[in-house]
Order: sequence, then C-alpha cells, then structure tokens
Amino acid sequence: MAKDLKAFLKIRREDPRYRPIAERIKDYKDVALARSDPAVQEQASRCMDCGTPFCHWACPIASYVPEWNDLLSRGLMRPGLELLLAINSLPEITGRLCPALCEYSCALGINDDPITIRENELAIIEYGFSHNLIKPVIPDQRTGKKIAIIGSGPAGLAAASQLNQAGHTVVVFEKDDKVGGMLRYGIPDFKLEKWVLDRRIALYQKEGIEFIVGTCVGKDYSAQKLLKEFDSICLAIGSRAARDLNIPGRDSSGIYFALDYLTQSNRRVAGEKIPETEEINVKGKKVVVIGGGDTGSDCVGTANRQKAGCVTQIEIMPRPPQRRGEECPWPKYPMLLKTSTSHQEGAARYWEILTKRFIAEAGKLKRISCVKGAAQGDSFELEADIALLALGFLYPQKQGLLRELNLELDDRGNIKTDNAYMTKAKGVFTAGDSHRGQSLVVWAVAEGRRAAYFIDQYLMGRSDLPII
Repeated sequence: MAKDLKAFLKIRREDPRYRPIAERIKDYKDVALARSDPAVQEQASRCMDCGTPFCHWACPIASYVPEWNDLLSRGLMRPGLELLLAINSLPEITGRLCPALCEYSCALGINDDPITIRENELAIIEYGFSHNLIKPVIPDQRTGKKIAIIGSGPAGLAAASQLNQAGHTVVVFEKDDKVGGMLRYGIPDFKLEKWVLDRRIALYQKEGIEFIVGTCVGKDYSAQKLLKEFDSICLAIGSRAARDLNIPGRDSSGIYFALDYLTQSNRRVAGEKIPETEEINVKGKKVVVIGGGDTGSDCVGTANRQKAGCVTQIEIMPRPPQRRGEECPWPKYPMLLKTSTSHQEGAARYWEILTKRFIAEAGKLKRISCVKGAAQGDSFELEADIALLALGFLYPQKQGLLRELNLELDDRGNIKTDNAYMTKAKGVFTAGDSHRGQSLVVWAVAEGRRAAYFIDQYLMGRSDLPII
C-alpha cells in the first residue's frame, strides 16, 4: 500500500484514549483503550520519514522509529514487528510505560503535535502477540558458558534475553517470590497488568532462561558460591535505597515509603493476603503524597482506588510550564507539567511546598506542617492520616551482595564500572539503575542490552550481539 507523503499536513494527532474515570477507579485494569488497526495506521502515516530522525537520537535504545512507522502506515505489520524486536527486548513494556522521549524530539513537533510513537510501538507488538507471530527463539547451539543475572527487572530481563540468544546458559535470580522486580511490584496494574509481564516471562522460559525466585544472593546464596559456579555475573539489582525525609515527627505511625505502599497494593491485587498488622489502610483517610514524580502519581491512583477520603500531592519544586521555554528548546526533553490519568481521577496538587514537620497525636500522624515557596514564605498545615514518601531513590542497597563482592561505588553511590560495564571484580558486570542511578524503564532495557554485549565479548573474545 502506498503511503500519502503529505499525511502529516492533513491528519491531526489523536491523543491516547482512556476508560471513563467513574469506571476505571473501581478496578485495577489498564486505564488505556487500544486504537483500531485503521486508526493506528492513520496515525503512523503522519511520520515524515525525516532525513535526520531526532526521535531515533532521543531514544535510549535507538529504536528504528521512522522505519517501522513507515511499514505500519502501509499495513506491513510483520516486517515492522521484525524491526521493532531487533532493537527492543520489551516493547510491550516500553509501549505502556515509557515517557516517550522520542515524541518530544519528533521533527513534526517543532510546529505541530508529534507522532504517537509509543502507541504505535504498542500496536505493533500486540499485533504480533494476537496473531501468534511471537514465538520462542531457541538458540541452535550452546556455548557452554553459564551466566548469572541478579535481579529480574527490565535491565535483568533484557540482559538475560540477549545473552540467551547468544547461546549462553542464563540463570536469573530474584529475591522476591515472583519474577519482574519493579515492573511487578512497583508499577500498579492500571498501568501494567501483570499478565503482560507473565506472557513475556513464559516466552523466556521456553527459550531456555532459568528463573530462581525467593533467593536473595548475598544472603541465601553466597557471592563466593556464585563466582565459583558461573563464568560471569550481571548485577541488575536496581536502586532501592529510598530517599527519606528526616524531619521532626518522622517516627509517627502513618508515614510510609511509596514503594512499600505500592508493593503491598500490587500483592493484594494479585490475590495475596496481607497480615492485618502490616496493612496500609487508606480507606476514608486523608492521604498526602510527598513527591511530584511518576511514583507519586501512582500513589495517587492507588489511593483513589482504595477509596481514600481525599488525596493531596505536594512537590518541593516549582510548577513546571505547560509549553517549552527558551531554556529547553527542541529537540531536548522538556520538563513540562504532567497531568497523569491518576491526577485526572482526583487529587489536589501543590508546588513549591517544603515539608517541615509531621505532627502526631498519641503517636499517630494528624497534620503536616509546610512552608510555601523556596524563600520560606507562609507556613500552613495539611491534615493527614497517611503520608506517602515518593521522593525517589538514592543508590543500590549496599548491604549483602555489594559488600561481599567488595565493589567500588561512584560519587553518587552507584556501582562503579569501566566503559565495558565491568566492575573491579573480574567477570562481574552491572546494568540498569544500579549502574546509572534511578532512571526510566527504556534506559534499563538499553543498559541490559549493552551489558549483554560486553559480557558476551568478555566470554567469547568477540560478540555478534548489537551494542544496544
């Protein structure tokens, strides 16, 4: 089918569509609605097939955006799928969770709305699954080399997939009782239903990857045993040391780290029973989320589904602009005001708020003392029964495995490596948030794939894997 080369002049961007708010806050199913195939094809036709594709430049995995958009616009789904899978190990994940750095660098975005790149990516991979085009790819021969991946988040899964395809025997260790890391326990189901993750993991198992869950390496399985049994190790342990808020009243009951809250909610949604003494119950309560990022937004959406009395989100930074300014010209990624589907479901949002004190009565949180503005302006109090600290993460947890391996850390507290992702311990590599610090899922995938290339090169003297 021929493509209309002037489609970008005739067709407007159609933003994502979502289920009605009144319906979706009653469950944890995906809030997004899939487009029809003709609508996807029409949106893909807006791609101008630029001579210098900045979308490709902005993407951490350098996805072949113009190429597969062109194929998609002409209804050539199978070759488009092949191109997508050639560079992305988890497109069904990035297609749902990535903040689409590529779209902010789309050349059409200079004077118009950019291409719906993320949605188009998701449409291609889901077409592949629904038409039974995604099948296990089992290596023809094995190298005899055995690799341990520690951590089963996006970096660990991407590295495992690449190394398995190179013919190595890959074993993935996960300390939790199910595979997925932050994808399973840190992301609410209304953004990523877990059957999506389970589908990919089942595929990896058929391809020969072994998963060992409920095993904390460095505690249940010594580092020395690991070094003895495996030819190489890749640490994909994430960045789990949460940033705390050490202010007066921090020891009051009712104050929780956001990840603990989200993890418990995800376990409950999965059907697990939470002991009553450990339950974080927000029903009917005044919830204040401290931190304005994606994790804070996820807390807002979760609290609304748990029927909180009211939800307030506060952020220490100024309110971002709604449009690009001179300080952040195209094609850079702009720090713009982001209103998520969770915010649309109901939350009061405030910026430039400095949290000064937690105020308790009989040991239980009741109010939060705040100051407006960086210049320490007017002080005020927020009523709060529950406070959720969504302040980001600092670095990997240092106890256990990192200490046992005696690894060096960089100035930010992340695992220090050479340019080939290897730590000071020979044969021990790292990837993802534990290497670059807390970041995006697409960066984790990119890191995992790069680490796989260098591990393969280390073991075999050369590598045919792509560098990304």
